[in-house]
Order: sequence, then C-alpha cells, then structure tokens
Amino acid sequence: MKFGETVEGYNIPVLNEREVRASAGILFMMLMIAIMSAILKQDFLLLKYFIVIFLVDFTVRLIISPKYAPTLVIGRMIVRRQNPEYVGAAQKKFAWVIGISLAVIMFVLSIVMNSFSPITGIICLICTVFLLFESAFGICLGCLFYKWIKKEKAQYCPGEICEVKSRQDIQRVSGVQVLMVIGFIVLIVLAAYFFNDAFKIPSHPLWDFGAPGK
Repeated sequence: MKFGETVEGYNIPVLNEREVRASAGILFMMLMIAIMSAILKQDFLLLKYFIVIFLVDFTVRLIISPKYAPTLVIGRMIVRRQNPEYVGAAQKKFAWVIGISLAVIMFVLSIVMNSFSPITGIICLICTVFLLFESAFGICLGCLFYKWIKKEKAQYCPGEICEVKSRQDIQRVSGVQVLMVIGFIVLIVLAAYFFNDAFKIPSHPLWDFGAPGK
C-alpha cells in the first residue's frame, strides 16, 4: 500500500508538513499535561490515556493511512486555510516507526505491567523532545536519522534542510545577538537569586486585600 499522498509536481509520495506539525503540537500539549500530573500529583492516569491515544494514532498512520489518523485529521482541520508545505513521506514514516516503537514499550511497561521506572521517564523525555522540535521548530528529529540508517538522501525535507545552501543574512546570528541571549539567561539567574523568597509567597485573590502576604 502506498504511504503518503500523490501530488502533481512531486515524483514521490508526500505529506503536508503543516498538518504534521499541528498534530505534533496537539500530542505535545497532551503529553505535557499528563507528565505534570504524574510529577506533581503522582497520578499516572492521564499518562496511561495518552499512551493509548499515541499508540492508536500512530498505528493508524502506519497500518492504514496517515490521512485517517485522528490527530492528523484534527491538524488538517486546524490548518486547512494555510497553503500546504509538502515533505517526503518516506522519512516521516521512518520517524513514526521510531515513535510507535517507543509507544509499544511504554504500553507494556506502564499499562500491561502497571509500573514506572527510569526507563519510562527517559522514553517520556525522548517523546517530549521529539514532539517539541517537530511542533515548535519544524525539525523532525526522527527524519534526521533516516539518511544515516537508510544511507540515501531524503527528498522534500521541511524548510529544505536536505539541500545544501548558504544562509541568508536574515538567518545569520551576530555576536551581539548571542550576547543578548547570554544576558537574558544571566538576568533570569539573578532574578531567581534575589527574588526567590518573594516569589515563594503564596498568591492571593486580586481583591482580597486582607489575605496573607499583603
């Protein structure tokens, strides 16, 4: 069965990167809520639901077709007014195989065995990083491994990163810009050092002037 969509002007099956990024953003938000619940409340219920959702969604992508995967359908509805950005389906499939492999391990450890360990923590971290880079930066980390494993050049990569080209002036980072980032980090560290005790004071309702800390 063909994986991806046939689009005029492209000689290989492709996918709409905008839909994929939207889907990654949806999954990233769900995963972060589930992780926060597990860390702050020691409640793994939401994480277990996320694992099931993630596994089912990726199974549909790989076994049936990406165009029927629930989060990709939702992503399509969200970005339907944007012009498509086509990317090669082959490297996306390879990345999603990595994703479903991690989901299967999490399903066995967290749901079948009903356990948690550093292994599940590391896998959650890996998934979080992968989804963050895909949704926020448009960088498919799994796709980067494609050319190393398959030993072939990927076609139609997001942002044309597969093509060797010189950076334009607007893409260059100057020394002043780097110093601004360093200064920003220093500012955060100083704020944490000088205002940490003040920030620890519990917040109160805006109109409750008699609350502690006022």
